[in-house]
Amino acid sequence: MRVVNSRKKMAKLFATCAAFTATTVAANAHAATAERSELGKLADGRTVETITLANEAGVKARIITYGATLQSLEAPDRTGAVADIILGYDDLAGYVDKPNYFGVTVGRYANRIAGGRFVLDGRSFQLPLNNGPNSLHGGTKGFDKNLWTIASVESGPTASVTLTLTSPAGDQGYPGTLDVIVTYSLDRAGALTIDFGAKTDAPTIVNLTNHAIFNLAGEGAARGILDHKLTVAAQRYTPVNDALIPTGALKPVAGGVFDFTGGRIIGDGIRDGRDPQIVAGRGYDHNFVLDKGVTGQPEFAARLEDPVSGRVLEVLTTEPGLQVYTGNFLDGTLVGKRGHLYRMGDGIALEPQKFPDTPNQPAFGSARVDPGKPYHHRMIYRVSTTR
Repeated sequence: MRVVNSRKKMAKLFATCAAFTATTVAANAHAATAERSELGKLADGRTVETITLANEAGVKARIITYGATLQSLEAPDRTGAVADIILGYDDLAGYVDKPNYFGVTVGRYANRIAGGRFVLDGRSFQLPLNNGPNSLHGGTKGFDKNLWTIASVESGPTASVTLTLTSPAGDQGYPGTLDVIVTYSLDRAGALTIDFGAKTDAPTIVNLTNHAIFNLAGEGAARGILDHKLTVAAQRYTPVNDALIPTGALKPVAGGVFDFTGGRIIGDGIRDGRDPQIVAGRGYDHNFVLDKGVTGQPEFAARLEDPVSGRVLEVLTTEPGLQVYTGNFLDGTLVGKRGHLYRMGDGIALEPQKFPDTPNQPAFGSARVDPGKPYHHRMIYRVSTTR
């Protein structure tokens, strides 16, 4: 009964996260559609569903309820040829048996927390260590390894699906019961908006994002993303130590391989061993300090362009940081969609979020969420083409 009531309260509290302005259209004419189907069953018999959002421009997003995961994102190139542009698996078994954060909703805390420890109101909390000496993406059983509940599925000028999850107090060591809601919505122009909301009954920390790994040439394309051009609206980034935890410095990007302010070919710096930060990350695995900071509405963070297909991806967010990760730990041992082996440089993640290890580094701001003060993050993946 408590879970049911919690979901009712959660749906009411976060209605704004799932509400989108819609223009009036004829009842039988939808600019975007949403359809549900069964993907498979977990070992305990629970059903995992797929929700497919599609618009008239040929953009299609598939979301699965396991991990609130963006399983695929199809987009046309400049000639109209459609390809799936994110890495992942064709079936449920891949996400369950060989998890690698492909397209998942990560939480309670995206990215790394040093030592898996943080202090809140004088109390120390210990999280699972699942990334060397660190806790990564919420721990050994983060939100990506949970089955989410479908709250609503809607077609219309904007097609959407809203998913909910309750994380009990003590889950993975985090304090407070956290009620979470995620809404994916696709509009007629090719913008996939992801709204994250959360409320708690006790002080806690929250940092939610999506972990899609992109290849605009099409997932599994042999040339990978090394010839893609990346622009990031950040004059600074956060250098890391050998454990990939930020040192606390905010280092200017000007003049080095981290300077994407004017657009840069990814392959120009990803293997530049003269930069100790590239060596530490085995490529790019760093947080960029977005010039815009925290904003009330999503603003531009990054632009990714594939010169051959003409596909373009823009990322907008309300959060202050963007983790750029070039798939450095993909080593050819994972068989993904259509039998493709994924390797370093086969994809890139552009993850809007709070800075890594913020709970232990007050200068980075705060990841704290309190009762009566809900968390909200809105991000947008916007696809288009150049001529």
